[in-house]
Amino acid sequence: MARWRAVAVAGALVLSLAGCAAAPSPPSSGPPRPWAVAEPAAIDRLAGYVDARLAAMTLEQKIASLVMIHVAGHGAQPIRQVIDATGVAGVIFMGDNVASPEQLAATAAGLSADPGLPVLTAIDQEGGIVARLPDDGPGAATLRSQDPAATLAAFQARAALVASAGVTINFGIVADVTGDRGSFIYSRTLGSDAASAAPRVVAAVEGERGAVLSTLKHFPGHGSVAADSHTSVPTTSMSADQWRATQAGPFAAGIDAGAEFVMLGHLRYSSIDDAPASLSAVWNGILRDELGFDGIIVTDDMSMLENSGEVAYGNQAANAVASIAAGTTLLLYVGPVDVSSVVVAVAAAVRDGLIPMATIDDAARRLLELRRELSGRSGPYVHCGEVCRTLVD
Repeated sequence: MARWRAVAVAGALVLSLAGCAAAPSPPSSGPPRPWAVAEPAAIDRLAGYVDARLAAMTLEQKIASLVMIHVAGHGAQPIRQVIDATGVAGVIFMGDNVASPEQLAATAAGLSADPGLPVLTAIDQEGGIVARLPDDGPGAATLRSQDPAATLAAFQARAALVASAGVTINFGIVADVTGDRGSFIYSRTLGSDAASAAPRVVAAVEGERGAVLSTLKHFPGHGSVAADSHTSVPTTSMSADQWRATQAGPFAAGIDAGAEFVMLGHLRYSSIDDAPASLSAVWNGILRDELGFDGIIVTDDMSMLENSGEVAYGNQAANAVASIAAGTTLLLYVGPVDVSSVVVAVAAAVRDGLIPMATIDDAARRLLELRRELSGRSGPYVHCGEVCRTLVD
């Protein structure tokens, strides 16, 4: 596409110059003349690449590119085989992937078949009780009582650690708030209320800037409920106005500070939507339209829904369909996932008119743009296809 665009620009320029030959020379000063040759518009190389890549993908490939999975093991080859076989966007590293930062960096370096579109790599590195890499820095339990400058320093060091391990995304900034010491999330929060947490969330985002991509979690706020979303769907009757007054602030502040990801929690605010936020078009809409978030919306581990004990969420494929239909960009699976079944189910929903094709294209485009930007490359996309594969074989 870029080649043809360049040819078209060159042709237009030749015609313009040919027309100028018969015209009188413009004066050296004064207002522009009708025969003046305009500069050709700059080519948006990123958009051109993404447009071409998206056009070459099948529906199933687009859907697979909206999935992030976990594959156990220290070596790159077994993980790479799963990525290549499924076409997923990336992987999340857990404790069973980590022997050392150096080892993880070597593993991450061997995962991408196409250096022009690298695989996304993520990790939960909050510090404190949630750390996959060795991390002596202070966690939220300490930082919540210190000046925000301490949070900035801690997350600068944390981001450098994550980046040194070859990981591009940190699912590490808890924007939840609660003053309830009995809450599952209390020890991981950066403040007991929005006013105290928000500046520390901003400091964490600023600390990670330029090193790793930042993630705010668990939207719309785990602090409003005491239960653990790993084993249930915690529910609150908190009203929308109460949510705005008590829970929204740190997320809004982190978004304004430039966080690239927001993670949806498996949390039910029954007065706003009876569906968990991870399956909710209402909460996706609030995130996009009210808070102005234009980045990547990722779910918390989708396996948690299946383990919640609620029969309505026991079907992995149905949950995936609901989440994508709601507007989620990226489905995260730490537990076992049948990627093929998920892709088939979502594709069927698209073909049946339950999910607009534009919803799939929008999510796939966001992730393609991100991955392409991470590559640092700017050339056009050349679709090899069957002809190239035949020549190689």
